[in-house]
Amino acid sequence: MIEPIGNQYVVARPVYSANAFGEDHKKIERRHKTLLEHLKKWCGCSTKKAKRIVLSFFPVASWLPGYRLKEWLLSDIVSGISTGLVAVLQGLAFALLVTIPPRYGLFAAFFPVISYFFLGTSRHISVGPFPVLSTMVGAVVTRVIASTNSTSVLDSDEPSLEEKKLVVAASVTVLSGIIQLALGALQIGFVVIYLSESLISGFTTAAAIHVLVSQLKFMLQLSVPAHTDPFSIFKVLISVFSQIEKTNIADLVTSLVILVIVFVVKEINQRFIAKLPVPIPIELIVTVIATGVSYGFNFEQRFNVSVVGTMKQGFEPPITPDVTVFQQTIGDCFGIAIVGFAVAFSVASVYSLKYDYPLNGNQELIAFGVSNIFTGAFKGFAGSTALSRSGVQESTGGKTQIAGLLSAIIVLIVIVAIGFLLAPLQKSVLAALALGNLKGMLMQFAEIGRLWKKDKYDCLIWVMTFIFAIVLGLGLGLAASVAFQLLTIVFRTQFPKCSTLANVGRSNIYKNVKDYSEMYEPEGVKIFRCPSPIYFANIGFFKQKLTDVIGFSPLRVLRKRNKALKKLRKLHSKGLLQVTPKGYICTTDSFKDSDEELDNNQIEELDQPINTTDLPFQIDWNADLPFNIVVPKISLHSLILDFSAVSFLDVSSMRGLKTLLQEFARINVDVYIVGTDDDFIEKLTRCQFFDDEVKDSMFFLTIHDAVLHVLMKKDYSTSKFNSNQQKETKFDFTINTNGGLRNRECQVPYETKF
Repeated sequence: MIEPIGNQYVVARPVYSANAFGEDHKKIERRHKTLLEHLKKWCGCSTKKAKRIVLSFFPVASWLPGYRLKEWLLSDIVSGISTGLVAVLQGLAFALLVTIPPRYGLFAAFFPVISYFFLGTSRHISVGPFPVLSTMVGAVVTRVIASTNSTSVLDSDEPSLEEKKLVVAASVTVLSGIIQLALGALQIGFVVIYLSESLISGFTTAAAIHVLVSQLKFMLQLSVPAHTDPFSIFKVLISVFSQIEKTNIADLVTSLVILVIVFVVKEINQRFIAKLPVPIPIELIVTVIATGVSYGFNFEQRFNVSVVGTMKQGFEPPITPDVTVFQQTIGDCFGIAIVGFAVAFSVASVYSLKYDYPLNGNQELIAFGVSNIFTGAFKGFAGSTALSRSGVQESTGGKTQIAGLLSAIIVLIVIVAIGFLLAPLQKSVLAALALGNLKGMLMQFAEIGRLWKKDKYDCLIWVMTFIFAIVLGLGLGLAASVAFQLLTIVFRTQFPKCSTLANVGRSNIYKNVKDYSEMYEPEGVKIFRCPSPIYFANIGFFKQKLTDVIGFSPLRVLRKRNKALKKLRKLHSKGLLQVTPKGYICTTDSFKDSDEELDNNQIEELDQPINTTDLPFQIDWNADLPFNIVVPKISLHSLILDFSAVSFLDVSSMRGLKTLLQEFARINVDVYIVGTDDDFIEKLTRCQFFDDEVKDSMFFLTIHDAVLHVLMKKDYSTSKFNSNQQKETKFDFTINTNGGLRNRECQVPYETKF
């Protein structure tokens, strides 16, 4: 019964062990479905299930019929045009990161939008090239091309270097799409949870640095050899600075001017986002101006600048991916697939929460997988979503993926009709535009300070991810970062912050003894809390921390007592020791016995339970023993283990825990485990954890139940009733409203035999 009294409450109930609670409250027997029943349900078919499957695979069918034509169409048109113009320029710019001609970036900005329109579940992200992903694909392309030998399929019929790169980029994109599609089909979209926000932030910041370094050769117009091995970023920088005197001044000045203008206008867009009807399309403006100036003043001939060059109109026929490339790049493709999905899903989650619509991670994997397969087949490269482009689509009023479809139409117009107008555009301008989109990622350095204040482990993950990605490259860096992140999880659980608890305010609240001044700790009772799972890696640490808290090792005490028992038994057998009501009487002044002789006996004998049945007297181990026999004195009689945060035990730790509990039982220290759920106890039962020494009666529902049980047991055990008496008393311990513990008679029985 719970009685509210103002802002306090009074609870009247029995002191419950796990067994007593099970007797008073019978559990409902639940029948769990078998694997065969699950398969039957999964394979079964009905009209409702068929409709649900169709809607899940084609989410467009769920929102398109309810499209609000009058309310949303105009906003989607404005958003689609704005996003399409940005997509064109980013496609051209990010193609340079893949080390392929810029025009193929338009294919990467067109094809994924079409497939995502039908298969995607987000209504606001703009699918297409992403600088980090483009850099990862470019690194793979560079490595494969550098390592291609004469036996490769790529070298048949002597294809040009450009064609080789296109085949590698397309093959990598297709394989990444296949991996994403397989993960989605197997319903394991949860794989993204292994990429924490700290890891993604550190990785994308490092990738932004890679993008910055990779674009220096276009901004300075230098011939820099490709490097893809670890420390490649430093080799590129060395190569750039060793040729710095060959810099094309016209390209450098143009790129710097463009970069400053883009940064300034983006800052204006950010600060006045609420007042501007639409963000200023600065990328489009500077591209038009730069193209006109380059064409009017003939920069290509006068200053020898590098330009986009001739752009063929229309699409090219699809190509067949190279299986040889699949074999060489499967590890890189897995990283590309995971990073692309993780970034896109993170951005999509922000908009889904903001506009309150569901997002399906597995369907997103399928959507991006199909998009990448489709794009790679038509000579595009892997895509995700650029944060800036998605921001434009949402901030300009985009309501659905109709805006994305319209942006693809803008890209289509450039591909088939007006792409030739961009031929005079300098590549340094595209490089500057690519760098202009890195501001958000470069600003993530501020995360270090914030994470340091919030969580040191997350800060360490960010820093180490950044270092790994910079030093080892994006592919190996990502793998090393994930491994390091998992290592921090192991480290947190392997060395948990265990604590000693005590009662606060004589209530049912128990807190760390170091945190409060007015604490009540019953004499001879210790409450120990472990805030993590106990498994093979931390069972030793758990034992050591517990030993530090109670101040002694139960195994050492047990061995000392067994050694002392051997000596006492030998003294008694020789008639040298007599026991009186007042204590021990020794009939000799000297007794020699070698500790080494005892230690040379089998150590297992000293670990066995203490057996004094053959002696006519009982031994008080906390009293002084004859002949200066020294045994550690312990005041602890009850140990309470708070396992409320222990989610599981493995077999190795279970064996170690049982040994520990046996050691305590053999030195007459009662151990109680509290806070575990029923599954925890059932698992111990299945594993035959319990025996004559370790019993299932040690489990209690709460710490307070265990403490009250100990107090009652201690009171009764010190009473002077003889062993043949029985006393049946009705007790109930409740929380007094003045903050003290009290007992009162009530109708709740508690029986104790003496």
